[in-house]
Amino acid sequence: MALVKPFRGLRPNPELVDAVAAPPYDVLNSAEARELATGNPHSFLHVNKPEIDLDPDVNVYDEKVYQKGADNLRKMIADGTVRQDDSECFYVYKQIMGAHSQVGLVANASVAEYENDKIKKHEFTRPEKEDDRVKHIDYQNAQVGPVFLTYRASEAIDALTNQVMGNAPVYDLESDGVRHTLWVVDDAAVIAELENEFAKIDALYVADGHHRSAAAMRIKQMREKANAGHTGEEPYNYFLTVIFPDNQMQILDYNRVVKDLNGHSKEAFLAAVSEKFEISPAADLNAAKPAQTHQFGMYLDGSWHQLTAKPAGYDDNDPVKRLDVSILQENLLSPLLGIENPRKDKRIDFVGGIRGLGELEKRVNSGEWAVAFAMYPTSITELIDIADAGEVMPPKSTWFEPKLKTGLVVHLLDD
Repeated sequence: MALVKPFRGLRPNPELVDAVAAPPYDVLNSAEARELATGNPHSFLHVNKPEIDLDPDVNVYDEKVYQKGADNLRKMIADGTVRQDDSECFYVYKQIMGAHSQVGLVANASVAEYENDKIKKHEFTRPEKEDDRVKHIDYQNAQVGPVFLTYRASEAIDALTNQVMGNAPVYDLESDGVRHTLWVVDDAAVIAELENEFAKIDALYVADGHHRSAAAMRIKQMREKANAGHTGEEPYNYFLTVIFPDNQMQILDYNRVVKDLNGHSKEAFLAAVSEKFEISPAADLNAAKPAQTHQFGMYLDGSWHQLTAKPAGYDDNDPVKRLDVSILQENLLSPLLGIENPRKDKRIDFVGGIRGLGELEKRVNSGEWAVAFAMYPTSITELIDIADAGEVMPPKSTWFEPKLKTGLVVHLLDD
């Protein structure tokens, strides 16, 4: 079963929602966030990227940053920029990006189910990023960034969310080409039906937000240990999520650029690549864009090539090894380019597919990067299969779009 609960969400004043709603903390660097929030005191970037209100020389992991975020959140509450709902609610969140639309439920998920792997993961976390999220939650006493979960689609849940969307939304805004619409679910009968239908779901899966969910678990463990009267129903036992059905998820390609050819000449490199991949020239980026799994586009020295993995280079029966990101890593990036640990190696960078393959050309043509690889998107089925197998995906395997806005609903831990 999947335990999901309503909660008293902290939400923006409807007249200010356009000013408050902000990108997730991890899609902008500090300089970009500072520029975006300039002249906008209501931007939630003051909460989820609070270093923008301090001297740029202050380290982003300094205690001053976490305290500033807490101060900024409390100020927003005090001045009425955001207010907490009077009763426990669910929230239906719809996003439209071009021809794609997805509808999710904003809800509290159970930390205990995360601990017991009923909420399944597919990525390792990095300790420093986990520590950062723990401090962010602890200082603010709030979860401000939702974890992006998915589940195998349910017609009954779809029917309930469609019913909710027949009412007037509380927010309807457009930002960066994406329309974000939110409905409050405060009808006790509908809330009960949603809880009951999710209780029939076998498992939830972390799509995006592994560090936020791991941090929520650590906060729960810290506070449980410090609370002699722990009941299991305190707000820290739950974490903020938006839960989307798997058949509405959109994963884009997550592409790679590498600084150099690891000492190879262009000719030697191409010859080595041809041992594990079929290589054919491509007229341009459109012709090079992978059309199916096990195909890759490669941009090198002003020209595009299409690569097709030879069957001997992967195990189609292994859910991890048959991933395109694994095939590229094991047959090219590691043995030829010397990228042994893509999580830490500074010679590789990752480019979200939302930027298009033109961004790969731009990077290589700048002279700062030597070669680029265009990937075919990982599917949500592959993600779920790996999570079900208890396996872990290679780093930077998925790029989900559209991104969730931060600041539309916050979960306070002192409720």
